[in-house]
Amino acid sequence: MDYSAALLAENHAFGELIRDADPSTPVPTCPGWAITQLFRHVGRGDRWAAQIISDRADEYIDPRTVSGGKPPDDADGVVDWLRGGARGIIDAVDQVGADVPVWTFLGPRPAAWWIRRRLHEATVHRADAALALGADYDLDAELAADGISEWLDRVVIEAKSDDAAPPLQAGQTLHLHATDAGLGPAGEWTISSGADGIWWSHDHGKGTAALRGGAKDLLLAVVRRQIVADGGIELFGDAGVWDGWLDRTPF
Repeated sequence: MDYSAALLAENHAFGELIRDADPSTPVPTCPGWAITQLFRHVGRGDRWAAQIISDRADEYIDPRTVSGGKPPDDADGVVDWLRGGARGIIDAVDQVGADVPVWTFLGPRPAAWWIRRRLHEATVHRADAALALGADYDLDAELAADGISEWLDRVVIEAKSDDAAPPLQAGQTLHLHATDAGLGPAGEWTISSGADGIWWSHDHGKGTAALRGGAKDLLLAVVRRQIVADGGIELFGDAGVWDGWLDRTPF
């Protein structure tokens, strides 16, 4: 997958979606936020990532200190500002080098890691905007499936360093199965738990609990943007395992 092209495309779609929206429209999937806070979060976050890369930062940078982090007041200016943030990430990676290690919230990663991270930030927040505005939301199945994989990578790492209860109890498994044609193994995820924490693979498995549905709807379910029933997802096995997983994974 060309993550750079996908980031620019998702950023463009997000900008066009919010261009004519009332900035005060509440975003139910991000409690306490309106459309204004949503696009500020996306645009400033992109500039934050670009600065981390450009500075070859090896420690956290406060997003409030990022240059150009405040959007303009007019709608067209906001869209241009959003596009500049996404473009800035790609330009920063090109300038610094894709493999140069930089700070991330999961530990040092190659600079290009941020392109994929910000891409999937954009796909989910475009869903937030669409749900808030009552607009249609579509997402390529391959991109949605990659979003699930990227998110699971984060969950596994954070679960190992978190003092809170793990998302699965020892011996439990959760299986996700995307029904979209052509995904193959990339459309299946088996998450397991044991004494050493949790891990995941693209293996086929039954699972203590299992979800079956379209990749887009599975992504929205695992990031808690819609409930299983609203996405037409089938839930098999122990529903309590799925509920516990949702309660103990990142929002």
